[in-house]
Amino acid sequence: MKHHSETHRVDRIGWLRAAVLGANDGLISTSSLIVGVAAAQATPAGILVAGVAGLVGGALSMAAGEYVSVSSQADSENADLARERRELATAPEAEHRELAGIYVARGLTPALAEQVATQLTAHDALGAHARDELGITDLTRARPLTAALASAASFAIGAALPLLLAMVAPAAQLTPLIFASTLVLLLALGALAARLGGAKLLRGAVRVAFWGVIAMAATGLVGHLFGVRA
Repeated sequence: MKHHSETHRVDRIGWLRAAVLGANDGLISTSSLIVGVAAAQATPAGILVAGVAGLVGGALSMAAGEYVSVSSQADSENADLARERRELATAPEAEHRELAGIYVARGLTPALAEQVATQLTAHDALGAHARDELGITDLTRARPLTAALASAASFAIGAALPLLLAMVAPAAQLTPLIFASTLVLLLALGALAARLGGAKLLRGAVRVAFWGVIAMAATGLVGHLFGVRA
C-alpha cells in the first residue's frame, strides 16, 4: 500500500510565532530608533550606541516577555492536566461518559463513541482527555524556553541588519538607506512568514511593511521636532 504523506504547519505555531514577532520587532524598532536618533542630528557614535542598546535591551525584553507569557499558558495547561488526572482517579466512570459524549457530538454513533472511548482510555486516558476535551497536544504545548530563545535570537538578527547599515552608510544618506532597506526586508519577512504559515504572500508582506513605515516615519518626526541642532 502506498503511503500517503501530508505536510502540516500546526507544529510550527509556537516557534514560528515567536521568531516572526521577534525578527519583525527587532527590525522595525531598531530601524525606527536609528532613524529617530539620526533625525535629531546625533553623532555617528551616538547613533551606534543607541542602536546597540536597542538591540540588547530589545532582545532581552522580548525573551522575558515571551517566557512570562508562554509560562502562564504552560501553567494553565498543567493545571488543567492535573485536574483531569485527579478526576480520572476519583471519577473514572463520569470521565468515560464525558469522553464518549465528546465523540457523539463530533458525529459518531453512541455505540461507536462508547467503543472508541473505551479503547482510547485503555491506551492513554489522560492523553485522550487532554487532546479531545482540553485541546492540548504535544505539537501545540506551550514551551516557554523555546519561545524565549527564538524570540531573542530573531530580534537580534532583525536588529542587526539596520545596525550594520548604520556602521557603514554615510551619515547624509543613512536615513533614506535605512528606510529603503528596512522596507525591502519587511516585505521579504512578511512574505516568508506568510509562506511558512500557509497564508497569502502579498497580504503578509504588505501588512508588515505598512506598520514598519508608520513606525519609522513617527520616530523620524520625533527626531526632527526634538533634536538639538548646532
